[in-house]
Amino acid sequence: MNENQKANGNVLLEEQQEDTQEGRFLTFSLGNEEYGIEIRHVTEIIGIQNITDLPGMPDFVKGVINLRGKVIPVIDVRLRFGMANRAYDERTCIVVVDINKITIGLIVDSVSEVINIPAENIEPAPMIKKSESSRFIKGLGKAGETIIILLEIERLIYREEAERLEEMANSQESARED
Repeated sequence: MNENQKANGNVLLEEQQEDTQEGRFLTFSLGNEEYGIEIRHVTEIIGIQNITDLPGMPDFVKGVINLRGKVIPVIDVRLRFGMANRAYDERTCIVVVDINKITIGLIVDSVSEVINIPAENIEPAPMIKKSESSRFIKGLGKAGETIIILLEIERLIYREEAERLEEMANSQESARED
């Protein structure tokens, strides 16, 4: 097999992997509601751990964690959505995701499961009222009798916030190395 065939084979393999993730969502709860994010964004799920607080960040940015030597910013999705703060417990998880090539931890009340939701079972987000939190909603997924609020993960943080979080994580990593 020549280099072109190998490269084309790798592209095909990546496309096949993306196809197998189509319509698959990691579901989690915040309060009484179930939310879902596309599985292709999820790197891993870890239990809540020690978070280093950083001054001058928005309330929903809880700080950074050290994940196997990499400093990762962490945001509390409840606070991002304007929900009441809640004490973390043994069910609280950090869902590590890649958003526009930036690794971020999302704190959620609990992780439920990975489910398939075919495109025909996804309704567009209702246009009831233009609000800050409505910009995060990609659609509503129907899974049996349950409605799952599907999130547009790229919209959880603004580009400026993402750049600031990346700078913050990089400066923390540099400080640890010194």
